[in-house]
Amino acid sequence: QVQLVESGGGLVQPGGALRLSCAASGSILVFDAMGWNRQTPGKQRELVASIDRNGRAWYADFVKGRFTIARDTNNNTVNLQMTSLNVEDTAVYYCKGARTRRAGGDSWGQGTQVTVAS
Repeated sequence: QVQLVESGGGLVQPGGALRLSCAASGSILVFDAMGWNRQTPGKQRELVASIDRNGRAWYADFVKGRFTIARDTNNNTVNLQMTSLNVEDTAVYYCKGARTRRAGGDSWGQGTQVTVAS
């Protein structure tokens, strides 16, 4: 099973930027897609952005124009550049590798906290 480890979370002021990184213990190309999800207390985990095996990116409407997902298949990392952050972006951000159960199932990182506050 490929392990995923997130880093880069922290405290940032509204309007600021953060870059999250997800490092995989193996090739990220074993997954159909890599994504970033987030969760706040009392809410369901929601998909923020994803990038598929062909490099096509998808973004939730609430982050379009502010967040950018990128992958490095040589180093097996997936990054999420976040700009123009607002307090509603405060959440635990999780990296996810998605694939069918037959192929091995999904992998999740442990999460990294992002707090946007003044």
